[in-house]
Amino acid sequence: MTDTTNLLACPRCDKTPLDATGDALHCKACKVDFPLLEGMPWMFAEPQAALGEWRGRLQFSLQQLSHEIAGLEKELQADDIRPLTKRRVERYKKSVEAHRRSLQKLLQPIEMQSLQGNYDSYLALRTRMPSEQGLNTYYPNIHRDWSWGEEENQASLKQIRAVLHDHAELGNVLVLGAGAGRLAYDIHTGLNCTSTVAMDFNPLLMLVANAVTAGRSLSLYEFPIAPLALDDDAVLRKLSAPQAVDENFHLILGDALRAPFPDGTFDTVVTPWLIDIISEDLSVLSARINGLLKDNGRWVNFGSLAFANPERARCYSPEEAKAIIAENGFSDPYVSQATIPYMSSPASRHGRQERVFSFSAYKERSVEKPARHLALPDWIVTGKDPVPLTPSFRQQAMTTQIYSFIMSLIDGKRSIKDMAVVLEKQKLMTAEEAEPAIRSFMTKMYDDSKRQSGF
Repeated sequence: MTDTTNLLACPRCDKTPLDATGDALHCKACKVDFPLLEGMPWMFAEPQAALGEWRGRLQFSLQQLSHEIAGLEKELQADDIRPLTKRRVERYKKSVEAHRRSLQKLLQPIEMQSLQGNYDSYLALRTRMPSEQGLNTYYPNIHRDWSWGEEENQASLKQIRAVLHDHAELGNVLVLGAGAGRLAYDIHTGLNCTSTVAMDFNPLLMLVANAVTAGRSLSLYEFPIAPLALDDDAVLRKLSAPQAVDENFHLILGDALRAPFPDGTFDTVVTPWLIDIISEDLSVLSARINGLLKDNGRWVNFGSLAFANPERARCYSPEEAKAIIAENGFSDPYVSQATIPYMSSPASRHGRQERVFSFSAYKERSVEKPARHLALPDWIVTGKDPVPLTPSFRQQAMTTQIYSFIMSLIDGKRSIKDMAVVLEKQKLMTAEEAEPAIRSFMTKMYDDSKRQSGF
């Protein structure tokens, strides 16, 4: 893979080019170093804070696995465990232990020492990682990409082809939200590209992609949701690519909402399984993608329209999505919809068919560049403005107060009925309201205490 310095801009101030300093890229304007993770530029707007956050998530994942191993050991000590069940659980426990070691080894690069740099730590809140995304959030995608076979991968590439002209020249390609990298790899090796940049913010996925696309193989356990047979609850998989990529394939770690590239860099931008899960409204994301493209450049989308926005008005239909894209400087999108297999492991009874929404649209005109994405409002980041008393905050405050009081009543002696009497005396609830409320809260607490980590 060739040097990517000439492709990059500072995600804080847009300065380009950045200076290569051996083990990092340096922005003179911001006086910030962007480290290299196994040769991959770590292009987060607050690189040290992002590195620290991912370190914390790694430690949390390892702690979850240790907790699960302890739970499995306890299960094996039960007097009534059946011989066949004991064999399965013992095997599963060994697999989880091996998985923990493999994960720790694979992610060792993110334990690198933070580079020194001057920045205001509170600014990291503006560009924080989504709290719902952990290292293992898309762990099964690794196996889908590099070990389950070709059916799903070829179905995905077929949908990209379906919205392109025959023998289309894609030029310089950016794949935003590339995950473990298989679609970006297939586009680069199977279509007419000059170069391909695959970017994602998850270091586990990108470290796997970095290894396999370079021609190395990895061994990692898969933990199917619904195993087909006794030995399918933990399957050791070999991860490998059909062939190594050439020097024009690049991997970068960064945030799609603060993409670290100069305006007009790419001929093609591909967004696989991204537009419906991104935190920004589709209209803003469309404008950002417009800015990344050269004149007459092409946006190619592939994936779902299962928008996760809590506002119903922002969960767009295909018709609305097409209109929004056209409003943001693109031609009327050419759409292809097809049903393809999705996350169907050969070792699992679980899998589904997904009706994917693919389109291509050309950049017809430039649009106003959106402001830099801010993950949190100023009243949280700077701490100077009044905290708004929203109806949601008011309700949460009341709920938290009641739950905190309930927790303070747990002394190993009081029953739920006893606690309900106390809540009534404190005039927090009537007895009729208090008992079912306490029972519901205790049920959730009990379920949470029993819930094990997943993969």
